[in-house]
Amino acid sequence: MIKDRVKGFFQTHRLRKWRIRTKLAVLVVIMAAVSISLYYFLWTRQQDVCIFLEKTGIVTFFDEERFLEKLEAEAKKYTVPEMEDEAGVEEMAPFFDEVCDRYTMISVYGAEDNVFRVGNMGGAIADFLYGTYTYNSMQLLGEKLGNASVEFANGTYLVEYRSYHRTYFTFPYTVFCLIFCGSLFLCSILIYIGRVMKRIFCVKESIVRMSLGDLARPVPACGEDEVGILAAELDSMRRTLQENIEKEAESRKANQDLITAMSHDLRTPLTVLNGYLEVLRLKRADPEQQEEFIERCLGKTEDIRTLTDRMFEYALIYEENEVPELRKMPISILQEILTENCDFINLAGFSVEQNIRFPDSSFSGDEVMLKRIFSNLFSNILKYGDKKAPVIVQAVPARGRLKITLTNAVRQTEEDVESNRIGLKSTEKMIQMHQGEMYTIDENHVFTVEICFDISVP
Repeated sequence: MIKDRVKGFFQTHRLRKWRIRTKLAVLVVIMAAVSISLYYFLWTRQQDVCIFLEKTGIVTFFDEERFLEKLEAEAKKYTVPEMEDEAGVEEMAPFFDEVCDRYTMISVYGAEDNVFRVGNMGGAIADFLYGTYTYNSMQLLGEKLGNASVEFANGTYLVEYRSYHRTYFTFPYTVFCLIFCGSLFLCSILIYIGRVMKRIFCVKESIVRMSLGDLARPVPACGEDEVGILAAELDSMRRTLQENIEKEAESRKANQDLITAMSHDLRTPLTVLNGYLEVLRLKRADPEQQEEFIERCLGKTEDIRTLTDRMFEYALIYEENEVPELRKMPISILQEILTENCDFINLAGFSVEQNIRFPDSSFSGDEVMLKRIFSNLFSNILKYGDKKAPVIVQAVPARGRLKITLTNAVRQTEEDVESNRIGLKSTEKMIQMHQGEMYTIDENHVFTVEICFDISVP
C-alpha cells in the first residue's frame, strides 16, 4: 500500500515534471519519516508482542511455577539476616546464585514489619538499566512481578521477585525492527532507482537499434523528467533522420529517373533528325520540301541542345523534380508541334488521318516540354505502330479544354518492346506538370492515348 501511494504521488501531473534528483530527495525524506515512525510504533508495542507470544505458547520466557518450587526448596537452607549488612549479604550469596539468574531480581522483606532484609539484582538488569539505550525503560523490558511467603531457616519471610526474562526478546526484536524498517526505506529507494534505470535501459536499447539502422520503431515515452526529455528528443532525432534518409533516397531516385527520362527524350529528336536526313539523302523530297526539312533538322538540333543543357543542369544541381517554365502562349504553337510530328510519321511511311480543330485561344505551357511530350508519343508510333493501319490524330475543344487523341495499330511481331514504358511515364509526368491529364488504352492490338489540356478562350 505504501508503495502504491508513493507511486501515485510521483505520477501526479505536476510532480511528473520534477527532476530526478528532486523526486529522489523527496522520496528519501518521506520514506525516512515513514520508517522512523514505523520503528517507533513497533518498539512501543514490544511488550504486547511478548505477551502474545507467551499466550500462544510460541515462547516461554519465565517459568514462574518452577521458579517458586526451587525458591521454597532452597530457602529452608538459609538464614535471613535481621538487617542488610555485608556479612548477611555474603551469607545469602549462595542462595541467590542458586535461585536467581542474570534476569531475575529478588527482595526479601519481614513478614510482619515489611522491612527490607536482603536482596539481589541480576547482572543483566543492571546492564540494561544503566548501560544501554533502554535506560529507565523498565516497562518496555516487560518486567513480571510476583511475591510469595517463603519459609526460611529462621522463619517466614515475604519474598518479592521480578522477572526480566523478556529482555531475551529485546535484542532480536530491536534488530528485526531495524532490519524491517531499514529494508522498507532501502527498497523504496531501490524501486524508484530501478524504475529510472529501466527507462534509461529502454533509451539505450533505442539508441542501439538506431545505430543498427532500425529507424522505423519509435522511442517509447519515458515520462516528463530528464529521461523523458532525452527519449522525446531522441525520437524527434530518429524521425528527422528517417525523413532525411527517405528524402535523400527519393531525391536520388527522382534524379535518376529524370536523367533516364531525359536520355530517352534525347533519343526521340535524334530519331526524327535521322529520319529527315535519311529523306534528304535519298532525295525523296522536292526542292521546296528540302528547304523545309533542313529548317526542321536545324529545329531538332536546337531541341537536342536544349534537352542536353537541361539534363546537365538538373544532373548537377540534383533537382528532385523537374519544374516546367510555364508561360502563356497561343495555342497555334501546339498546333505547329502536332502538325510537324504528323508530317514526320507521314514521311516515315504511315498514313495519317487528321481531325484537328484548334480554337482561337491560349494556354500556359512550356514549349520545350510540349515538344518532348509529342516527340515521345509519335516516336512510340514509329517504334511499335503498324504501317498497314492509319494513325488517327484528333484535336477537339470541349468545355474549355482541348482533347488530343492519338490512335494507332500495334505491330504483332515486335521484338524490341520497351518493358519499362519510360517514355509514357515521362510523358504523363510532363502532362501533369501542365495541369493536364493523360489516359492510355491498349486492347485488341490498338493503342490509344488521350490528352486533355485546359485552354483560355478569349
